[in-house]
Amino acid sequence: MFTGIIETLGKVTALRHEQGNLHITVESVIATELKIDQSVAHNGVCLTVIALTDGTHTVTAIEETLNKSSLGQLKAGDLVNLERCMQMNARLDGHIVQGHVDQTAVCTGFTVLDGSWEYTFEYNASSGNVTVEKGSICVNGISLTVVNSKANSFSVAIIPYTFEHTNLQQVREGSIVNLEFDIIGKYVARLMQR
Repeated sequence: MFTGIIETLGKVTALRHEQGNLHITVESVIATELKIDQSVAHNGVCLTVIALTDGTHTVTAIEETLNKSSLGQLKAGDLVNLERCMQMNARLDGHIVQGHVDQTAVCTGFTVLDGSWEYTFEYNASSGNVTVEKGSICVNGISLTVVNSKANSFSVAIIPYTFEHTNLQQVREGSIVNLEFDIIGKYVARLMQR
């Protein structure tokens, strides 16, 4: 379980394909604090640490994960948002995030405002995922508030701190991002279908 509050940025240092799997090695300031078998969210995708070296950790994304997320598009040198799982005795600063990406979206709008940024993302609504204005959405693992909700798109406003401390600084029109829709909204939508 995660909160969507990004702990640090990591840099992809190596990618290795093995059958349908992708092993991703990431350099970060938290690598020395990680343990084998620990869950860490990478751009919102919960992955298990399988190897550690001085200053790096390695995780494996299986084919299912690669099909639902943008992890298969990573290149050496790319920045990834990292968050360790939340502690039960800590504040929930973002919202309840499972680290289970529902689908990807494409950035269709990027606007520089006076002191902030607005991003618009479009997604395939056929899977039944929805957003609501002032509701929560997780974009590349970042807990954000929906500003403008439509049938297959939404906008979010980004403060300078979030822009500077996440990989949103690299997202522009045409960029693919990972989405995890609000878990409560997903359950309500499923119940309404019955």
